[in-house]
Amino acid sequence: MSGGDMAKPLLGHRSTEGDPSVTPAAGRTVGVLGSGDFARSLAIRLVCSGFKVVVGSRNPKRKAGLFPSAAEVTFQAEAVKKTDVIFVAVFREHYSTLCDLADVLAGKILVDVSNNTEINHHKESNAEYLASLFPACAVVKGFNVISAWTLQSGARDGNKQVLICSNNQEAKRTVAEIAQVMGFTPVDMGCMSSACEIENIPLRLLPAWKIPIFLALGLFLCFFTYNLIRQVIHPYIREQKNKLYKIPIEVVNTTLPCVAYVMLSLVYLPGVLAACSQLYYGTKYRRFPDWLDQWLQHRKQIGLLSFFCAALHAVYSFCLPMRRSHRYQLIETAVKQALEKKMNIWVEEEVWRMEIYISVGIIALGLLSLLAITSLPSIANSLNWREFSFIQSTLGFIALVISTLHTLTYGWSRAFDENQYKFYLPPTYTLTLLVPCTVILAKVIFSLPCIQQRLLRIRRGWEKGRYVKFVLPRATGEYSSGETSSNV
Repeated sequence: MSGGDMAKPLLGHRSTEGDPSVTPAAGRTVGVLGSGDFARSLAIRLVCSGFKVVVGSRNPKRKAGLFPSAAEVTFQAEAVKKTDVIFVAVFREHYSTLCDLADVLAGKILVDVSNNTEINHHKESNAEYLASLFPACAVVKGFNVISAWTLQSGARDGNKQVLICSNNQEAKRTVAEIAQVMGFTPVDMGCMSSACEIENIPLRLLPAWKIPIFLALGLFLCFFTYNLIRQVIHPYIREQKNKLYKIPIEVVNTTLPCVAYVMLSLVYLPGVLAACSQLYYGTKYRRFPDWLDQWLQHRKQIGLLSFFCAALHAVYSFCLPMRRSHRYQLIETAVKQALEKKMNIWVEEEVWRMEIYISVGIIALGLLSLLAITSLPSIANSLNWREFSFIQSTLGFIALVISTLHTLTYGWSRAFDENQYKFYLPPTYTLTLLVPCTVILAKVIFSLPCIQQRLLRIRRGWEKGRYVKFVLPRATGEYSSGETSSNV
């Protein structure tokens, strides 16, 4: 590749000085079997990292133009003879075509970079299958979680981790050295039995996001239906007014903050439940129920979805005055006021309510943005634990409190207006206050000195009902030992 950034190494040669476990691997000859997209990207990255690359192809003359000029493209048998480390970049169904090279491949290191089209598509992993075809070779599973784009762009534009596993420790160490020189971070995943799990990783679609997404969708459908009944169906039945035009903007915009607010409270609710469990049982060593454990593990995703809904709410709210229906309503209101000769319609209470409502909402969105940014690995890694905990826990709880103020200023005195109860259903925002207010109240209770100290002792290892040794002085100057409960 001439004329592009790949004509020279992007990252330079990784220095290995001072690390006795890594020996310089750049300069050695590495083979690549295959001529697909991944094989070409792999050859480019190896050449730019200082390796001599020999590509084995069944049609070398036709494929030579696809590879960098520094790489030698020849027949598979010739490529195998020239190197001891060979990347097998062919599909599983084509492994059998390499059986004719079994004698030449004996004693060499084969790096299997393949993936399947489905999770657990075969009983055994591709790497294990390759090892069964070539028992005289040392097979290493690796580089399958790295995309062709990452290889061409360099490790700086993608995931730097390369998962590696093999039953041969020496072969695994050699491949790890090559990965380091290429600018990646090798991760030892153990023996070959881990290959199946490594091959499943690229096939999973947001595994940690399924439950939070379904939760967000469920809340959205519930609140959307509730708002639809109040804002569209009720005026149609009671007043014979067609307000279907409210569905795309107004109903959605009323639903989004409800989902964002409840989702934010659900980030801190499992922590409250965990604290209640520890206080009740008097120990931190009792395992939480599976549902609570899963809930605690998904808090990051729930929080990010809360921020997403809040950001959409801000955009929708900004676009509300731009709607044509809103313009018609403004003109209609102005005409009515003119006919009624109302010259001053200023309502001090409503003005202050809206000013406070918008201001508090902006602050809440800003705090949510900060929480979302610091949850990114690149940002979180630059923070120590105390800084990260302060932002995610303290500022997160402040964001929940400010969001509650935002909701209360929106409601103001509406909760006491009987006209707001459509079909005897309370306003939507009153329903959203239930979970957040429960969390805030629990946090306030836990901050009481008597409860806070007990919870702190439990989290430092104290257990209710555990007996400890103590020593009592006798009147004669002698000492006797006894036992007492640690919760006395």
